[in-house]
Amino acid sequence: MSAIAWTAAGSLAAWLWLLLGQGFFWRTDVRLPPRRDPDYDNWPYVCVVVPARGEAAVLPESLPSLLSQDYPGRAEVFLIDDGSTDGTGELARELARRHGGLPLTVSSPGEPPSGWTGKLWAVRHGIGLARARAPEFLLLTDADIAHRPDSLRALVAAARTGGFDLVSQMARLRAESRWERLVVPAFVYFFAQLYPFRWIGVRGSRTAAAAGGCVLLRTEAAERARIPDAIRQSVIDDVALARAVKAGGGHIWLGLAERVDSVRRYPRLHDLWRMVARSAYAQLRHNPLLLAGTVLGLALVYLVPPAALLVGLATGDSPAALAGGLAWLLMTATYVPMLRHYAQPLWLAPLLPFTAFLYLLMTVDSAVQHYRGRGAAWKGRTYARPDTVPDES
Repeated sequence: MSAIAWTAAGSLAAWLWLLLGQGFFWRTDVRLPPRRDPDYDNWPYVCVVVPARGEAAVLPESLPSLLSQDYPGRAEVFLIDDGSTDGTGELARELARRHGGLPLTVSSPGEPPSGWTGKLWAVRHGIGLARARAPEFLLLTDADIAHRPDSLRALVAAARTGGFDLVSQMARLRAESRWERLVVPAFVYFFAQLYPFRWIGVRGSRTAAAAGGCVLLRTEAAERARIPDAIRQSVIDDVALARAVKAGGGHIWLGLAERVDSVRRYPRLHDLWRMVARSAYAQLRHNPLLLAGTVLGLALVYLVPPAALLVGLATGDSPAALAGGLAWLLMTATYVPMLRHYAQPLWLAPLLPFTAFLYLLMTVDSAVQHYRGRGAAWKGRTYARPDTVPDES
């Protein structure tokens, strides 16, 4: 066989393994586990912490959904206005006055000290305020996340029934613009491939992840894992949080959301590019060897199949065309469930190699920005590179 045929055969073997040996990552039926409601007078106290920086554009769609939660127990919301310049805090107060519902406290943490990345300094401030109320659970949710009226109720019931210390849902991201339709479902697909949801909920497994937009966390588990102080330098804070809780003996769960949606818009490719590139190289622990392996792996798994099919058909190399075609077919088939979850047309499935190529470029760009010394960034605030920040623990 030719070299391209052997390479295509390797890609096909990789897809057979991904299909059967990677926790059935491509299935989209991992939803909130079976649950039962506590007795009416036994619902736990919950504090909701919302870090917000420059979120005036999305708060009118998201915050009222939190304030109007149909929750039988006691709950209140802490919105942490992290240095916003667009009136985020005052808008939050106005929305609370207009809509009523759960009590809302708006507070500001001040500028973060050295060594804190992303929204974690705001989260720390919010958790500090919440702990004074001694809640059993904390709901950590982003300012762009809209919750159905029974979202909090369902999360708490699932945590109580399953004995979970952390229950997280991957919010349904917005997929309406042309670029959102192409990139967003693939983003969740790739995430599930890296962190198969079925493995996360298994006690004793090493796989741990959460989705930062919606994390219900038992307060005792947060204290045991020293959240968020223990992960203050983490760019991918949701995954780091889940790892810390699981390392501390906690039982965690992650699945796709039915009651939680992101209202943030990504109308241009540039917007999505920044979202991915912000943390892609951090996912690889800023390791050049892991970057090289990732680029080669993406090329083998996603780019080789269509290339082998086309080259094989053009040159009469039947083994290359057959192996490449079968690998592309498996790739397409595994992507269909995610497209259905996002109510997207199925003709997008064969375009996954092109989308994967975009992600490859985003990952490389993430590394380039890192070595240019730009470090991590959140909402216009740039942080030092992780390898230049002293460990103060």
